[in-house]
Amino acid sequence: MNMSLKHATPLLQVRDLAKRYGRRIGCEHIDFDLYPGEVLCIVGESGSGKSTLLNTLAFQLRPDEGSVRYDLKDRGATDLATLTDAQLRELWRTDWGFVRQNPRDGLRMRVSAGANIGERLMAVGQRHYGDIRDTALAWLNKVEIDASRLDDAPTAFSGGMQQRLQIARNLVTQPRLVFMDEPTAGLDVSVQARFLDLLRSLVAELGLAVILVTHDLAVARLLAHRLIVMRQGRIVETGLTDQVLDDPQHPYTQLLVSSVLAA
Repeated sequence: MNMSLKHATPLLQVRDLAKRYGRRIGCEHIDFDLYPGEVLCIVGESGSGKSTLLNTLAFQLRPDEGSVRYDLKDRGATDLATLTDAQLRELWRTDWGFVRQNPRDGLRMRVSAGANIGERLMAVGQRHYGDIRDTALAWLNKVEIDASRLDDAPTAFSGGMQQRLQIARNLVTQPRLVFMDEPTAGLDVSVQARFLDLLRSLVAELGLAVILVTHDLAVARLLAHRLIVMRQGRIVETGLTDQVLDDPQHPYTQLLVSSVLAA
């Protein structure tokens, strides 16, 4: 762990978290802390429970057991289960972001690119149209979308542009924590490389904490400080990203890494 994080207050504290679907385990016995500015990647094969865990951490799904405590700006570490639905929605709109695998699920497709960004600004109290438009233009520039596309609907954008617009929509309010669910999965390889470079620079520039789900170990190595490996709903290995990928200890992690090397 980065030495500076050892003395920081955790942004997120997860203890014995579990989510089940009847008798089927989504995830269970999940324990970790996430620190400000840290990128944590969750990897595993399809069905390992990584997306269930992500959605449970973000309280898109309610956990069946355990706790998720978040360092709220006005209250400090707070069990998210004690928040009302309205308070959770406020958190999602302001201090959190959620980047979906399919950008169409994270954007309003029938309104303009500028309106997609502006909605988040209005959620934190901005009302001046000129200021909102100027900020939206600045963020289009940050995510490498031409300013002339401000009034275009996302339906007119390519998949890569839609994903970059989704990033702008989520980051414009300067959230402290962003959840990302396979954000590169639907992108062509050439588009993916450019998108990852952009994402890495924005995360570093803004000091974001990120919880990222991916099946792509190359994405994990490029973006993440720390790695969680999941199998059948449980964490089987965790550690610094390079350490886990270069010297995997668990047989399942060894299999994951070797399968990439053999590809």
